[in-house]
Amino acid sequence: MPHDAPEHVTVWEYLKARLARLWPGLPRAWAWSQETWDRWEEALRRGESVPQAEPSASPAEPRPAAHPPKSAAPSRPRPGVPSRPGSAFPWRAVLALGLALWAQALLQPPRRAWLPGLVFYGLALALWVLHLVREGRTGASQPALETQPPPFVVRTGYLLVGIPLAVAAFLLFGGNRYTGLNLLFWAGSLLCFGLAFWPRSLGDILGESYRGLRRRSWQFTLTPTIVALLLALGVAVFFRGYRLAQVPPEMFSDHAEKLYDVMDVLDGQWRIFFPRNTGREDFQMYLPALMARLFGTGISFMSLKLGTFFMGLFMLPYLYLLGRELGHPWGGVLAVLLAGMAYWPNVQARVALRFILYPAFVAPTLYHLLRALRTHRPQDYLLAGVFLGLGLHGYSPFRMVPLTVLLAVGMALAAAPRVQRTRILQGFTLLVLFSFLVFLPLFRYLLQYPHIFFYRGMTRLGQLERPYPDHPLKIFLQETWQAFIMPWWDNGQIWVHSVPGHPALAVVSASLLALGYVWALVRFGRTRDWRWVFLVLSVPFLMLPSILSLAFPEENPSLNRSAGALVPIFLLAGLALEVWARSLWTWAASRTGRRLLVGAFLAALLVLEAQHNYDLVFRRYAYEFRLSAWNTSELGAVIGGFARSIGTPERAWVVPYPHWVDTRLVGIRAGFPRRDYALPRDQLEDTLAVPGPKLFLFKPDDQETQARLQALYPQGRLWRYRSPTPGKDFMMFFVP
Repeated sequence: MPHDAPEHVTVWEYLKARLARLWPGLPRAWAWSQETWDRWEEALRRGESVPQAEPSASPAEPRPAAHPPKSAAPSRPRPGVPSRPGSAFPWRAVLALGLALWAQALLQPPRRAWLPGLVFYGLALALWVLHLVREGRTGASQPALETQPPPFVVRTGYLLVGIPLAVAAFLLFGGNRYTGLNLLFWAGSLLCFGLAFWPRSLGDILGESYRGLRRRSWQFTLTPTIVALLLALGVAVFFRGYRLAQVPPEMFSDHAEKLYDVMDVLDGQWRIFFPRNTGREDFQMYLPALMARLFGTGISFMSLKLGTFFMGLFMLPYLYLLGRELGHPWGGVLAVLLAGMAYWPNVQARVALRFILYPAFVAPTLYHLLRALRTHRPQDYLLAGVFLGLGLHGYSPFRMVPLTVLLAVGMALAAAPRVQRTRILQGFTLLVLFSFLVFLPLFRYLLQYPHIFFYRGMTRLGQLERPYPDHPLKIFLQETWQAFIMPWWDNGQIWVHSVPGHPALAVVSASLLALGYVWALVRFGRTRDWRWVFLVLSVPFLMLPSILSLAFPEENPSLNRSAGALVPIFLLAGLALEVWARSLWTWAASRTGRRLLVGAFLAALLVLEAQHNYDLVFRRYAYEFRLSAWNTSELGAVIGGFARSIGTPERAWVVPYPHWVDTRLVGIRAGFPRRDYALPRDQLEDTLAVPGPKLFLFKPDDQETQARLQALYPQGRLWRYRSPTPGKDFMMFFVP
């Protein structure tokens, strides 16, 4: 039945009523009566009792139980939320973003006009603060923590089974091997501990699952937010997957180390910690092994790329969930869109090493942590612990995430009423317990071989490889500053995972990040919600693995070791874009032409961001990478063609030369991954005993190898392979 419009409605309720007025076939519950529409339009003409276009109530800001009387002056909107349809043009917000974009354009290489850029950024942020203060309302919001959280449940029977299973698994992990037995005990202990603390019993879970499977139909609701999220994920799939085989085009020695570990996994050597190449955690070794089996890609670059491709997508839905948890689902959608097309996470996923595992597990850890600290639901503490433990199996910089968790818990304790602090400590204990249980195999290895487990990190934090070049405190402060300005200024000089000398963010996202920082601080000033300060502080905390490279300060900033900061950075940028867009949308809410203008302007902004990121990844990064990496794919193609035509895999060799190709990669590229094609120059005489056609590849600079081959095989023929990449030619010596 048609219903009367309430005094204050959400934008979505108003849009539903407007759609039902245009298309009578829509649900009748959406519609308003004609009398209601007449009163509504009359009120709009008089400028009285105009409903506020508020988003749906968020956990942090519950909607008031009662609305003010019709004659009362409308209350001021929340910070960053538009006031009312037909409001004045938000020129401060528009000018602030325009100045920020101009400032960031001035900071782009090669011109680097830092002083004008700094001035324009200062003006932009000042205008942005004025806009937020004018649009905001005074007073603090309701506390974020629940006043009546659900009780913690402990089922001692499951604990009595789970504890001995965990102890047995710990003892059985002693040989640095996963076996069927210790995995069974480990999985059993995790299951028992989960059932011991999960709020619902096993019978309830199984019963509901059975009833769900027995249903004859399921209902799904597609809201505009979910549709927009799906579109944003589609954009991310394009940017992550487009030309995946070609960008980046080549492997380097780290890839060889990973693929040799993957071969060990496929051969049944299920290590917990892989000591090759100074030591690596286990997750990435098992992930490409799974990809190789599922997609039939074998021991190849693509097996590595597919695993990191999926992990790069895995983090994106949690960005949306984080935005929704903070009361801004549309901000979460925009964060997914910005991160999905961004150069920084795209390159970290494409390079096919462990780098993307850092943000991939930071995102779910932070989501469940913030949700747990608001609701105190045991399952969220439990899941935060699980993802924290999984992250420790990924990329070693994740070892700094427990500090970020401690920061959040400490801030929540400081802000919570005394009666809730016990609940937070109980939940934190549950989080620590489950993260430890998931980390258990690596903990066993750590106790046995601490020098191997910590070696890589201590070479950067400590002085195992070289002394500090300056006082460590001075280095730390310099590194912190360089990491902080990385999104706007310089992401470092490492061609493997970045465009050297370029800011970590494209122009639009970098500008929005600056606005997002300020908005979060203003938001905290208005609401006293500790989560906004935590979001800002989490960025340098998650950059600590890069900052703490005290012995090698030239390695900071680095996009890989600071990749966990991707999560709060793009969340802040997305939230800032939502706040800015809402201000314009409110101004345009009563005029169709204005709405089209705002939509077109927002689309142009996103297209500009997409074009910049596309250029960074598919032109500049691909070009820089090809110039810097050795062309093992071309050497491999030559040997593969020889072996499959007139020769055999055993009758081809590559003569090593200092700082040239990794000969293991040549074998992988040729399709013979277990063969290292290196043949030192002093062993060339040994090939005289090998019958049949032979092929030797060597670097053009290696004149000594050329002379020796021509002396050994006067009948041999010499060609120069002309690579399309400058400086990557190589010599081919064929013996018929």
